[in-house]
Amino acid sequence: MNKALSIFIGVLISTSVSAQTDPNLGIIPAPVSITRANGNFILDKTTVLINKSIDGEKSTDLINAFIVTKAGFALRETKAVSPNQKSILLTSVGADKLPAEGYTIKVTPAQIILTGKGAGLFYAVQSIMQMMPDKVSDNIIIPAVDINDYPRFGYRGTMLDVSRHFFPISFIKKYLDQLAYYKINTFHWHLTDDQGWRLEIKKYPKLTSIGSSRNGTIIGNYPGNGNYLTEVKGFYTQNEAKEIVKYAADRYITVIPEIELPGHASAAIASYPELSCFPNRDTFIGDKTPWSGSRKGKQVQQTWGVFDDIFVPSENTFNMLNNILDEVIAIFPSKYIHIGGDEAPKTYWKESPFCQALMKEKGLKDEHELQSYFIQTIEKHVNDKGRSIIGWDEILEGGLAPNATVMSWRGEDGGIAAAQQNHDVIMTPGSMGLYIDHKQSNSPDEPVTIGGFAPYQKIYGYDPIPKILTADQRKYIKGVQANMWSEYIKTPEKAENHAFPRLLALAEIAWSPVERKDLKNFTEERLPIHLARLDKLGINLWIPTPIGQSDKTLTGGDFSIDLKVPITNGKIYYSLDGSRPSENAFLYNSPVKVIVPQGEKRTLKTIVIAASGRRSVTTETILNNGALDVKPEAKK
Repeated sequence: MNKALSIFIGVLISTSVSAQTDPNLGIIPAPVSITRANGNFILDKTTVLINKSIDGEKSTDLINAFIVTKAGFALRETKAVSPNQKSILLTSVGADKLPAEGYTIKVTPAQIILTGKGAGLFYAVQSIMQMMPDKVSDNIIIPAVDINDYPRFGYRGTMLDVSRHFFPISFIKKYLDQLAYYKINTFHWHLTDDQGWRLEIKKYPKLTSIGSSRNGTIIGNYPGNGNYLTEVKGFYTQNEAKEIVKYAADRYITVIPEIELPGHASAAIASYPELSCFPNRDTFIGDKTPWSGSRKGKQVQQTWGVFDDIFVPSENTFNMLNNILDEVIAIFPSKYIHIGGDEAPKTYWKESPFCQALMKEKGLKDEHELQSYFIQTIEKHVNDKGRSIIGWDEILEGGLAPNATVMSWRGEDGGIAAAQQNHDVIMTPGSMGLYIDHKQSNSPDEPVTIGGFAPYQKIYGYDPIPKILTADQRKYIKGVQANMWSEYIKTPEKAENHAFPRLLALAEIAWSPVERKDLKNFTEERLPIHLARLDKLGINLWIPTPIGQSDKTLTGGDFSIDLKVPITNGKIYYSLDGSRPSENAFLYNSPVKVIVPQGEKRTLKTIVIAASGRRSVTTETILNNGALDVKPEAKK
């Protein structure tokens, strides 16, 4: 087994799956079709493993290593099967007739057949692993079934911002492992921004020697209550970036790099001031007052927001950016190179004599058209290298670059407009829950976030194809993505807390047909099992609050509180006396009857504690029987 796969399998620790009762057999994302049959396949030490796929060695190694972890024994690999011998067969025969990334699984009492090629076979293995319950007397009992599965969208992505806070290679790999397990096939790596440049560029070493460090970070929400006056730094060498690209590719994940332009450029301009409209202006970037520290001049930003500094559209800038992109393209084999394009203030362009003269020379009517000129100039170079650009929906302003793909983040309007212009679109609107740096509940226990409200249920309810589009226009919606911006995410542990369980909801809306989505089944049958798995892996997931508890005031005098535990092997504790619940409070085992006298109220407080000891936020429900001083409900 190769080293990469051995690392991957090391995180696939099992938890029990209620395969006999769950119509989706515990699989996330839900397959296109599942047809149950009679009987079961009994996996034991006599079972053999057969690889007849042209590229199945990786998947064969993966499933065998998983069985070692799950059952405590490895299967013997062979090319032929004796009569009446049980086997697991990996094959590519018939895979050419399947949709891209598609696969089939056929389980009979005698054999398990996994059919697919490349990513399809790899995903078949993910699904069969999720189907396997815990062993009983050295046997694993797998129900007989026929599964036909393929993705709804070819692009199933998540973005991680490493510019505001740097995350180590070890965490990136751990993160990729989970993306692969849930069939998410694109990792959008946000590598540059105002607060840090995170990728080594050999031709321009100051980008990392200067641009990868800042002197502090604000305390609390923007604009902050002061600064942590500690250095925040870090960057990836080109060899490390190539290592991540290879690690991802082994899991059929494409890494898309993002190099921000023409705005969000403070770190680059701090490194090379000649990229600015005003290279000699002795001010703090984005602020027209002198820098008050002992060291004057341009600095990497320490705070958040949108800053005025922007690349000057000069020949020197384009030469430098083209050289940077050439090094990026050499590292990342992805079709797409993300060039940002969002939140680019035009103030300095308006003030710059050079920019105004350039606009007149090029016949550009305003600074939006100047941004379009900037993006199209970059696009031509990227296209000449055999790649395509992708950018945030601001690249629509002033005219869309000819071959650009639009990532719609400011609601759906940008994606709709791009699709109506026959441009490919990735839907990623923050308003639909796809900004997973937003808070997950209205509890005061939630950590500091940038704001917003994005519980996994909101993501699950989103359909990435806007109904306003015609049938022909809908084909331009190529996929969906969740974004994690890291202004308020300082550690890998907090990143995990923001990502899970929301990425599991993303996986299902990206892969499964709309008619196969079932929030009740997802929340109550499958998600608890997968959360227990993540908990057992040591992933610092967000533990959901009790299923069935309302965060709204309930009125009346006689209540029956009926809750469900949201994570397998977890426990709910509750209080009614105003105290904060913990293991010292009441353990919830069955519906609780609460009587509230007329004119009074009670506050039900709950907490969920997972097997590891990880805890949910505290959730409150006010039970009011005519009391007047009811605490106002939290606004969403």
